[in-house]
Amino acid sequence: MIASTVTHPEVLASLARTGHGSTVLVTDGHWAVNRVGRQARTVFLNLTAGTPTVPEVASAVRDTVRIDRITQMRPGPEGLPSEVQDQTAELFPADVPRSLVSREEFYALAGSDDLVLAVVTGDLRKFGNVLLHVGVLPAAELS
Repeated sequence: MIASTVTHPEVLASLARTGHGSTVLVTDGHWAVNRVGRQARTVFLNLTAGTPTVPEVASAVRDTVRIDRITQMRPGPEGLPSEVQDQTAELFPADVPRSLVSREEFYALAGSDDLVLAVVTGDLRKFGNVLLHVGVLPAAELS
């Protein structure tokens, strides 16, 4: 029986394939799924509008693998900072760096071969997408 926060078989299998330098993309419901790396598995959790949210999925991933930094998409000139971005960033300790990059740079990162998993949520808030960069566990946490 799985004792992890994450119980979805495809998500667990993909997270088990990650290593240092791998990335996991958690998207809002507006994401175009053709914008993911060719190595990535895409999992659709968007059964209903609004659930699950990007922060809910990011939290479950955070509890399963070590995240050493996050990257989010900078809203365009017409967009203000997104509530969902702040909620997601607050899930991580202050020492986990957060980068805001342009839309084009974010798409390029999401299309990288480093991307192992893309999880599409039902979150309908704009600019909710986040790349979670997988780190390594310190030796003390392995024993």
